Amino acid sequence: MTDIDPRTVPSLFTRDLLALAQRDDFDRIETAVERLAGCTSPIQLTGHTTTLDATTHEVLRHYTTASEPLGRLLVACGNRRATRCPACSRTYAADTYHLIRAGLSGGKGTPDTVRTHPRVFTTLTAPSFGPVHNRPTTRTGKPYPCRCGNHHRADHPALGTPLDPATYDYAGAVLFNAHAGALWARFTTYLRRAVAHNAGLTTAELREHCRVSFAKVAEFQKRGLIHFHAIIRLDGPDGGSTTPPTWATPDLLTDATRHAAGRTSITITGDSIGERELTWGAQLDVREITRPDATADGSTPLTDAAVAGYIAKYATKSAEGTGTIDRPIHCTLCKGRGRIPTGGGLTEECHRCQGTGLAEPIADLQVAGHVRQMIRTCWDLGTRTTDFEDLNLPKWAHMLGFRGHFSTKSRRYSTTLGHLRGTRRTWQTEQARIRDGRPPIDPDTTLVVSDWRFLATGYNPGEEILAQTVRDNRAATQRLRREGDLK
Repeated sequence: MTDIDPRTVPSLFTRDLLALAQRDDFDRIETAVERLAGCTSPIQLTGHTTTLDATTHEVLRHYTTASEPLGRLLVACGNRRATRCPACSRTYAADTYHLIRAGLSGGKGTPDTVRTHPRVFTTLTAPSFGPVHNRPTTRTGKPYPCRCGNHHRADHPALGTPLDPATYDYAGAVLFNAHAGALWARFTTYLRRAVAHNAGLTTAELREHCRVSFAKVAEFQKRGLIHFHAIIRLDGPDGGSTTPPTWATPDLLTDATRHAAGRTSITITGDSIGERELTWGAQLDVREITRPDATADGSTPLTDAAVAGYIAKYATKSAEGTGTIDRPIHCTLCKGRGRIPTGGGLTEECHRCQGTGLAEPIADLQVAGHVRQMIRTCWDLGTRTTDFEDLNLPKWAHMLGFRGHFSTKSRRYSTTLGHLRGTRRTWQTEQARIRDGRPPIDPDTTLVVSDWRFLATGYNPGEEILAQTVRDNRAATQRLRREGDLK
């Protein structure tokens, strides 16, 4: 077969792939791309790592990217957002699932006795800032018309948008999102106080008998407001490894959770908005988490696996479910200020954004009108007043003001994402050692010296085709598995 001259192929991607395929080390390039499992934007690194004997300084192993076919190492980006990297977000979701499940059923260093501790699944919602289009139902699940008089389908674009945008409290909605993390922190404080009060103890005495552990994840509602799903657990004084006192019951925890949620509030003031009190919404849901065999009435239990799967589902999402964008809107050169320093305390208009501070005009964003107004409100509150300068709202305008982490946990809830990732790296390193036939290395008697530098992100055009093939193959495998054709 005659080799094809890549220079005669018009497509850049095909031309680069042909050039790679004609290399003697193409199989190594293909393997390096397959190892990333379809990552959309890998990190390119250059450098080396050397393993030495800690006593004699004898070189036991040396790796350098100079030995790679293209002179650099590809590492998965690790982005948790499904809109940015579906492959890495699936890994993040799996890690979150195991982290949550460990705090419910044990494992990953957490004793399985935690499944006998009092546990509740709580949803804290946002208050109303004005009536919105929705799909209301009766207690029996029978739908009835929205306030606008229509029955909306589940995917109707009007859902979550204000009935009257002119009277909707956009400033309050944005500021609630911006203070949601602080509201949660205050809620946990009141929760510990409520547990102590119900047990007849002071907060200081509670630490000697019981610890409140939790894990939560944030979710954006259709109306662009944040709410939290949380697992709350009562442990002994040293966390999940110790048995909680006999007075620590699910009923006590449920009552304390409801009391703390009702008491939590934050008061904010500003010349542009006056005084506002931010609280949780009226829709509070607190349900006991039980073992599958714990319900005697035949009802469907809220089990460990169901809760862990529900939490992990939202761990990879961001605000994109509301129809917003997944990138900041402020100019990165001037950091949204519109001017850049020129020395001597002087500034000049930013040439990249022409002094607007925006990476792209808000009016040009491909979003719905409700989302656009929330983004514009974030920008205006952060740039036209000094009342909320500490919130840095322009930076978080694409998140509709929310500045917190999407998933957090208390220290003693279970394992950590870092530990799970470290365990996976150790396993992968050991598998690579076995494949290469190298002898085992004792970490206690060796010294690792490394020097790594960032080169770029993404694939070369030919590698992108290989990566897309990996994505297509994995998608086909998952589809067949769902359809039952694969085990």
